[in-house]
Amino acid sequence: MLTGLNVVVAPAAVAVVVLVVVVVVVVVVVVTAAVVVVEVVVVVEVVVVVEVVVVVLVVVVVVVVEVVVATAAAVLLVKAVVIVVVVVVVHVVVLVEVVVVAVAAALVVVTEVVAEQLVVVVVVIVVVVVVAVKVVVVVVVVVEVVVAVVVVVVVVVVVVVVEVVVAVVVVVIVVVVVVVVEVLVVYWYC
Repeated sequence: MLTGLNVVVAPAAVAVVVLVVVVVVVVVVVVTAAVVVVEVVVVVEVVVVVEVVVVVLVVVVVVVVEVVVATAAAVLLVKAVVIVVVVVVVHVVVLVEVVVVAVAAALVVVTEVVAEQLVVVVVVIVVVVVVAVKVVVVVVVVVEVVVAVVVVVVVVVVVVVVEVVVAVVVVVIVVVVVVVVEVLVVYWYC
């Protein structure tokens, strides 16, 4: 009687274990896909959630397998296979998490380096523009000073020349007038 019961229970237990393994594999695959899609944005939170889910699934699978196959010695092999599969799946999930975290970290580092280089380039451009503006301002001031000095010198020279010319003309006129007067006086008295 017990032998017949074992014959009936053992395949059922194997079927349940296989079903549980399939469910676990599907769940782990779905969770892994979700981790790969979401982890770039929220790496730490998803890693924690996935680890908790994987641990809970491993505990549930181990408990179910132990309850189902506790009375069947032949199912111990199936139990070992299930444990190996779960361990392999967990390691694959961890490997995927490590790869995703490494890629995300590399992207963050590359983005920070590029941003820093862009900031340096922008700062250099701003400094060059500021220096160029200051140089232009200095050149304009120098040109204004030179023009002002030239204008002052020209005005002074023109004023001096005009004064000299006026003085010479006045002297010439005075001399001519004096000479004419003297000539007239001499002519008048003679």
